[in-house]
Amino acid sequence: MVKEHKRFDSLLGDYHYLGESRPVGDSMRMVAEIDGQWVGLLMWGSAAYRLKDRDEFIGWTPTQRAQRQKLVVQNRRFLLLAERGEHPNLASRILGSVVRELPRLWFEAFGYEPLLAETFTDIEAYEGTCYKASGWQTLGLTKGYSRHRADFYVPNNRPKKLWVRQLCKDAPALLRAMNLPEVCRKGAQSDADGVLPLQKKQIESLHQVLCKAPDPRASNRTFHIGSILTIVAMAIFSGHQNLVQIVRFANRLRNDQRKDLGLPRFSSDSSYRKVPSYKVFYNLLRKLDVEAFARCLSQWLAQHSGTLPTALALDGKFIRNTVGVVCLVDHDTGVPRSMTKASKKEGEGKDCEIKAAQRMIREETDLSNTLITADALHCQRQTANDIVQRGGDFILQAKDNQKTVHRLAAKLTRNLSPLLPVRKKPTAE
Repeated sequence: MVKEHKRFDSLLGDYHYLGESRPVGDSMRMVAEIDGQWVGLLMWGSAAYRLKDRDEFIGWTPTQRAQRQKLVVQNRRFLLLAERGEHPNLASRILGSVVRELPRLWFEAFGYEPLLAETFTDIEAYEGTCYKASGWQTLGLTKGYSRHRADFYVPNNRPKKLWVRQLCKDAPALLRAMNLPEVCRKGAQSDADGVLPLQKKQIESLHQVLCKAPDPRASNRTFHIGSILTIVAMAIFSGHQNLVQIVRFANRLRNDQRKDLGLPRFSSDSSYRKVPSYKVFYNLLRKLDVEAFARCLSQWLAQHSGTLPTALALDGKFIRNTVGVVCLVDHDTGVPRSMTKASKKEGEGKDCEIKAAQRMIREETDLSNTLITADALHCQRQTANDIVQRGGDFILQAKDNQKTVHRLAAKLTRNLSPLLPVRKKPTAE
């Protein structure tokens, strides 16, 4: 196997115009043979993190993209070894065969099936005819950036044509659905999971505040405490819960983000910025004055009160239970975010409160970092699905007359510790 890998990489390095493709993450080498002879090489790997045209084609939310990007795989290299005309339509025949077998082979190797494939062709050199002939569809042109080192992108002024191929029926719908097929669920555990709910100006002000935190380290330090603590806070806000995840989050920061955080250059003649290592984070957090850190964060939260993601209450108001409106209302301010009419509180009609609320939620394009609360009337499977499919979270009241839901909730939470432990009253001896 090692010998075949070396031969594969050597052929790509010698004959493909982009050279070898270094395996990163889940990746797969594929060889097409005719009568035992290698006639084609394909290298598959992880998809691009963000592509506007692809993401619009799928229709998923930023949160879904972060969680499920491993379910999109990228054809990084495709090289024909046969002479031109030796085997008619060889490229399209290979591509057609590969995409039929790719989900099964990927599942055997990594434990999950991908749903969509993507690739790029250089518009100055190739038309991409073989992709079109084998069922791929083009989504447009990229902006013309290429990867430099592990995590930097630089402009190359050579836009590429983006192609995608569905690996199963209704792949975009599955990628944005609330529940993934069982064979895909292991792939919804991307290292990029987590969407930062802050805007650039909020991050800048957070950095300014955390720069004031007392630094317990010696003076000969490379990374400023404000930069390190800002990365920690950003990672926590994105849902990361341990130091390993925080370090991975730091390594995914773009170079412009690193510059804004004041991270140092790799060298005096380089424009690229370093990020702290695991040891740097660990040593600072081990010595950190947590109370001082908390005071800085509290100060920042107070400054941005009303501008950070908040909870929305879903509720209906009626006159004599016949005419009214259903609203999504900000918990803190009481200001409605959206509203719609409803003709009655309960029932099966299309204008009852339940149906009206569901229509209103479906009109929201993105509920990322939004928590919706509602009373027991809205404890409906469809309502919950509509919220989650748009990237939101929910807290829905379940009464004991909703026996199935109530019993399931009780079972799932039976052995969980309460969020805030209740102190028992002392008893007399």
